[in-house]
Amino acid sequence: MTEKLYIGLMSGTSLDGIDAALVRFENDQANVVETTCSALSSNLKSKIKSLITPAENEINRLMELDIELAHAFSHTAQKLLDKANVKKENGLKFTKENITAIGSHGQTIRHFPTVKHPATLQIADPNTIAELTGITTVADFRRRDMAAGGQGAPLVPAFHEQIFRDTKKNRVILNLGGIANITLLPADKSIAATGFDTGPANTLINYWIQQQQNKNYDDRGDWAASGEVHQNLLEILLDDDFFNLPPPKSTGTEYFNSAWLTKKLTGFSRLNAENVQATLTALTAKTITDAIQTYSAQTDEIIICGGGVHNDFLVKQLKHALPDIDINSSAKYGLDPDYIEATAFAWLAKRTIEHKPGNLPGVTGAGCSVILGGVYYS
Repeated sequence: MTEKLYIGLMSGTSLDGIDAALVRFENDQANVVETTCSALSSNLKSKIKSLITPAENEINRLMELDIELAHAFSHTAQKLLDKANVKKENGLKFTKENITAIGSHGQTIRHFPTVKHPATLQIADPNTIAELTGITTVADFRRRDMAAGGQGAPLVPAFHEQIFRDTKKNRVILNLGGIANITLLPADKSIAATGFDTGPANTLINYWIQQQQNKNYDDRGDWAASGEVHQNLLEILLDDDFFNLPPPKSTGTEYFNSAWLTKKLTGFSRLNAENVQATLTALTAKTITDAIQTYSAQTDEIIICGGGVHNDFLVKQLKHALPDIDINSSAKYGLDPDYIEATAFAWLAKRTIEHKPGNLPGVTGAGCSVILGGVYYS
């Protein structure tokens, strides 16, 4: 059995940090050797947020941030290798020489899958990553799928299918990042896996608590749990065309952001801040629940990954709304929910290096399966 080592690097829409996973593959079976996360500085977060929506001097700022993020990604990759060497396996030293490649998702700045000429942009220059780390780097995964007629996202469902599909259970894999997405895995393997973005997961919840309490996130959902859901506001939040669109569909923080929320909050200036937080959490739970009930009514089990798995209040709402479905963290299956996406991009890099397709047309809407990304050799 051939063993190969890959590194996956991921920074998502929630801007929690740069996640990294060192993954050993035996054929297509993933064994996570080590993980780490580098927090994004407040300065980097500010620069990223300023580029998500149109503003002045964008191109110059984007070019500079592209390189700055590449340095941060490279530092995280080295941090991961240093950490792995503290607990070497069977005397193996993890160095750039025995890593086949890095799979870097980069940082999404804009994602426009439904315009006349669909486009998406992830930055963290792979040329710089390959140069600084000395490791071949695979990046720019989304645009080839778009060229084939897809939305370029979500891409992780292909990995979900590889590791979570079960012939006895109809499963849904729920990723709770800044944006929520689901992968539908029927027990009947003659039915293709599908998936799509359902809407905001943590992005609006995080934004509101940052504005109101200067905290990065709502720890366990405790602040939301202290408030009450405002039904009229919830109905206004739900009154958005995206939620009624059929899949394939994808979105990002360039759509669900502070401007979107500010507009929706017009007329609710007297509403207690904790009630807004409770309602935003209910929005996430409601849109996920509706999507699962509409497109996977026979679901037996939901497996949750992503940062939102730690939001106890949100998970409790999902369990209340879907009482007949077994809901578990991916940790139950030996995969850290915080590093599923980083692991997935290690796997996607492997697919690219081996000249194998990495997208699921039934998820992205692409006309065919394609090899994703560009390869930047060390």
